[in-house]
Amino acid sequence: MGGSPGLVRAARIVGWLMLAAGVSVFAIRLHHAGPYEMPERGNLRAGVLALVIGVALLLPGLRAAGRAVTLALLVASPIVLFFALYATLAELEEVVVLRATDSHGAPSNLRLWIVDAEGRAWVSMSREKAAEHSLDGARVELLRAGETSCVVPVLSHDPAENERTFRLRDEKYAIQRLGRVIGMFGAGPGPTTVTLRLDPCP
Repeated sequence: MGGSPGLVRAARIVGWLMLAAGVSVFAIRLHHAGPYEMPERGNLRAGVLALVIGVALLLPGLRAAGRAVTLALLVASPIVLFFALYATLAELEEVVVLRATDSHGAPSNLRLWIVDAEGRAWVSMSREKAAEHSLDGARVELLRAGETSCVVPVLSHDPAENERTFRLRDEKYAIQRLGRVIGMFGAGPGPTTVTLRLDPCP
């Protein structure tokens, strides 16, 4: 593997770790009720990259590629591992899907954390994402706990509701609390974060 026995051993350990992380990105979604939803965008890239790096570090043929390639893969591993772990941990607790349509008319499955207050469900996202999918006042499908229902997302203009949703998410989701500790999340909703109340379709 283009280096000392210590480098070979490190590459094997990291390779198995990356393989496990890559598989977990896809496997964690099996515990959610309802149809399986494939990872998308950044989550998909993290899972695939973790698998590719894991396989590359474990392949005997990598020895011929030289020490520099092995070291480059080892250096990239922590970054990819971080995103793969986040993609996995974000799915450990309740995740719902809003089946919406983007600005180009293409179907889009928005995977979101959800909280309940005042007899309604609430979700948060960036203002840009809400606008991109024209969610405010639209009729969309909500997949929650394996059951599909029709809901109308209503954009909240009350900062107190935005703060409350963040607080309730912080109480419910351990990964948000962890993310807040390591600086991924602030102490409250970001300046572009909006909250939507999910009303039943009339």
